[in-house]
Amino acid sequence: MAVLQKIRQRSLLLILVIGFSLLAFIVQDLYRKGGFSETSKYVGTVNGKDIAFEDFRVKVSNVEKSGQQGMTPTQAVNRVWDQEVSIALLSAEFDKLGIRSCEKSILEIFKADQSIGQNPAFQTNGAFDVAKFKEYFKSNPEQAQLLKDREKDADLNAKYQAYNTLVKGGMYTTESEGKLKYKMEANKVNFDYVAVLYSSIKDADIKIADAEITEYMKKNEKKYKAEETREVEYVLIQDKASAEDENEVKTNVNGLLNQRVVYNQTSGKNDTIPGFIGAANTIEFVNANSDTPYDSTYVAKKDLPADVAEALFNLPQGEIYGPYMKGDYYCVSKSMGKKVGVNAKASHILISYEGTKVPNKKEKRTKEQAKAKAEQLLAQVQANPSSFMMLAMMNSDDSSAQQGGDLGYFSQGQMVKPFSDFVFSNPIGKIGLVETDFGFHIINVTDKQDAVRLATIAQKIEPSETTSDKLYTQAVKFEMDANEKDFEKVAKAAKLPLNPSVKVKAMDESFGATGNQRQIVRWAFDKETNVGDVKRFEVVNLGNVIAKLKKVNEKGLMAIEDARPSVEPLLKNKKKAALITAKMKGSSLDAIAKASGVTVQQAVDLTVENANIPNAGFERRVVGTAFAIGVNKVSAPIEGTSGVYVIKPTLVTKAPVLPKYTDYVAKVNSQVAGYAGRVIPALKEEAEIEDNRTKFNY
Repeated sequence: MAVLQKIRQRSLLLILVIGFSLLAFIVQDLYRKGGFSETSKYVGTVNGKDIAFEDFRVKVSNVEKSGQQGMTPTQAVNRVWDQEVSIALLSAEFDKLGIRSCEKSILEIFKADQSIGQNPAFQTNGAFDVAKFKEYFKSNPEQAQLLKDREKDADLNAKYQAYNTLVKGGMYTTESEGKLKYKMEANKVNFDYVAVLYSSIKDADIKIADAEITEYMKKNEKKYKAEETREVEYVLIQDKASAEDENEVKTNVNGLLNQRVVYNQTSGKNDTIPGFIGAANTIEFVNANSDTPYDSTYVAKKDLPADVAEALFNLPQGEIYGPYMKGDYYCVSKSMGKKVGVNAKASHILISYEGTKVPNKKEKRTKEQAKAKAEQLLAQVQANPSSFMMLAMMNSDDSSAQQGGDLGYFSQGQMVKPFSDFVFSNPIGKIGLVETDFGFHIINVTDKQDAVRLATIAQKIEPSETTSDKLYTQAVKFEMDANEKDFEKVAKAAKLPLNPSVKVKAMDESFGATGNQRQIVRWAFDKETNVGDVKRFEVVNLGNVIAKLKKVNEKGLMAIEDARPSVEPLLKNKKKAALITAKMKGSSLDAIAKASGVTVQQAVDLTVENANIPNAGFERRVVGTAFAIGVNKVSAPIEGTSGVYVIKPTLVTKAPVLPKYTDYVAKVNSQVAGYAGRVIPALKEEAEIEDNRTKFNY
């Protein structure tokens, strides 16, 4: 009692202590997760300009609400992030260049927007009316905020158009550049040469250390920049049916074929239940016993499972075929009959006229003119049916003209009624003329397909509850063992394949063969996850993924093992070039060739643009040197793409001077036409971008 009394007396103190402890725990967790960090308001920064989290969140939500098919939440986040980074970079350029928008430019953007420019409420006689547009928002002040939001986008768009015009204007190609292009294509050079290819030295004889690769990357830092990544290896324990599950489904389906006797507990007597073979009502029997309902459609032979198509298509009415597998389903099918000419194939030549809803009319014509032309073409194809394809390509006002008028296979009701009626009421090879709302059609019926209707009992083979429990237990045990022992050894002992490690970036969601698994990527980048940590993930419709964080690659230079495939050949060729050059001694090509163990060769009529050296490869640097050093002079060794060369030019032929170089200016222009699209990637490469999205559980 004394103890209880003391507790009562100090109950307030205990409550305060417990409350303080809970608060400390929550605060610690918030700090650990970045809840009170300095960056908590900002999802990122671009060259010091912050991207507010709240604005970002709203924009992501709007993209998700737009309901674009197949877009995942992570894709929506990445799309908005790319937009925000681009806007920040471009806005800085607009300010730097003094680019401003005005009311007129913003109105032009609105006018180009179909939802505004083509809105009848803002039009007079079919044209956008600025006065009506302004009056509408003046009369509807509740819509004013919507207009303000649209104005922000229009303002950016107007500035970007001005900026893009300036960028494209800077891509001007001069006459001198056209002249240089002409010379590079037309000036020719002949030279004798000695070539020792890098392939003459075995790769195995040249060793490249990790330090050499690192040094090379540091010298070419921009090219070998890498984002922060994580490498994760994993084991997949699939939630799949066992042999017992499969046998159970097969036994169930096979047991449905014939009548069976079962004890009726209500009546206390045995009941005889008819089987699939003798069922009085086949459709009801299928719906009562199949995982997929009865399908009354007729199916062409080409649309049946390939391995059993022949047997199913030729099955006599009332007969049963099976069992057979169709994907994950164990099936038996009963023929409900065959129907002739269910699908048809036809070609046509469409001759439209003014007033028909055909977007790609090849010429304007009246209905009478169209009919006359169609009748003329009909006479031609009836006289020579083999000309149908060519006449369709040349005359048809339909997109099928590219396929010679071929429309492929279709069923009744898929085409407009007059067209469909002609095709399905006439035999293969019949050619005729039909009028529809689209114009006049010269039709050639090219094929017809028979089809069968099947009543199919299909039961899916999937893991039973017992099997799923076993697989779950196996996955949990694997996770526990892998946390204490070597991951690879545990996988080997469990006879489970260890999948190749997957390298992921912070905002990736795709994870190897398992598809989109954002939760695994998020775990790999969590501050609390360390190299060697193991975690199990339950993946719907797949099973359990047990993942191990294998390696952390910090932001900076590319990992050596990733860079080696591209850098090592370059460094090996550099070392090979030094070995080859050391042997290239002598004052003449013959002496150099003898010292190098090769022969002197000749190259004829090469240009800078066509720098393909015989028996060596494309070597623009070598050919450029041949033009530069002068005739009959022996060059120093030249390190090329495929080997080391020493050359002696024998003839340089300069192309005649042209009065104008317009064609060559146009060539250069076509090459630089897409350069404007490189602006944003170039700005990103030079920018200081801080990405905090992972701190907000994206």
